[in-house]
Amino acid sequence: MFREWLITIYLFVFHSVFRLCRVSPLQQKTTLVATFGDNIAYTIRALEKETNERFVIVKMPKCDIPFSEITTHQVLDFKAPVQWLKSIYHLATSRVIFVDNYLGILAKMNLKPQVMCIQLWHAAGAIKRFGLEDPAFQTRSDHAKQRIQTAYQRITHIVCGSEKMTPIFQKSFGNPELAVLRTGIPRTDFFFHPIEMKSVQLVLQRKYPVTSEKKIVLYAPTFRDYDIVHSHIPIDVNKFCEAFCDDYVLFLRLHPAIKHDFHNKYPGIVYDVSDVKDVSKLLVLTDILITDYSSIPFEFALLERPIIFFAYDLAEYQQTRGFWQDYETLVPGPIVTNSADLIRVMHQADYDMERIRQFAEEWNQYSDGNSSENLIKAVYFKGSIPG
Repeated sequence: MFREWLITIYLFVFHSVFRLCRVSPLQQKTTLVATFGDNIAYTIRALEKETNERFVIVKMPKCDIPFSEITTHQVLDFKAPVQWLKSIYHLATSRVIFVDNYLGILAKMNLKPQVMCIQLWHAAGAIKRFGLEDPAFQTRSDHAKQRIQTAYQRITHIVCGSEKMTPIFQKSFGNPELAVLRTGIPRTDFFFHPIEMKSVQLVLQRKYPVTSEKKIVLYAPTFRDYDIVHSHIPIDVNKFCEAFCDDYVLFLRLHPAIKHDFHNKYPGIVYDVSDVKDVSKLLVLTDILITDYSSIPFEFALLERPIIFFAYDLAEYQQTRGFWQDYETLVPGPIVTNSADLIRVMHQADYDMERIRQFAEEWNQYSDGNSSENLIKAVYFKGSIPG
């Protein structure tokens, strides 16, 4: 209740400033709001290459991508008071706005009719339900529900990588008429450019020399809400190391709460790689991915490498979060629920690679290595926005 009260006050102040700024006329300008940032990074590269558009990047608190190393355009820190005010001004006067996540402030942004508000989202596909389809949404107060729905309704266009994602987005955002930009997901361009991938691989191999000697298993699970109080790793690291220490190393992407309590007994075999923020870079080195309900497999499948789904809490997660379709039918790899089965599957190495290829094609239908460029052309050169 107290948190909801604080949100209401904050949004009231935001809305007051936004209304004042909205009096100014629209400018030929784009504002990109980065929460995750990877799709934003690829979009601004194409924006610079293909247009002369003036643009501003607004970094939300959780975004740690160093945009100042990528572009010379203005980068604003949304948590810094003066830059917060500047950010609101740019949001109120831009003809195009890109966002890459749910953005609560959208609920208080009464955008002018000619403004395009484009959702890049942060996933190429979806296993678990999200947005208005997330069961947790129904537990919110009526006031919060209205705010969330309004924020989603501000989105005018969604960038999509496949026809399979189109109805999922429309349901999640509560808008069956949501305009779809079938241009592919910008950050997937990385997986179609061997030179860029090789460059990343060499950098990481210098950081982790063992990757030149052994195969890499990456454990990248979904970060669950209760991870903040249950700080443990579901995989039995001891058994894993006993079984595979000669051939594999285990990379761990850990939730901050787990990372704090994690004590590595196998420094030459187990590596905490949580500081590598861009998971796409880690996927270049990964021989086998272990995950559960994350969206990572949708992109990793483009590399045509094995995926194991370690769904140790499948029944509970199905009940509390829910899936878009039957989990066993959807995922393109063996499902295990404990470490013993995980080790057995790895020993057997019986992976259906054709299924992984089909999975990649279905969910990355429009992602062909030119998604960033296709997006910019669709927005700026096809009459979608005023000149």
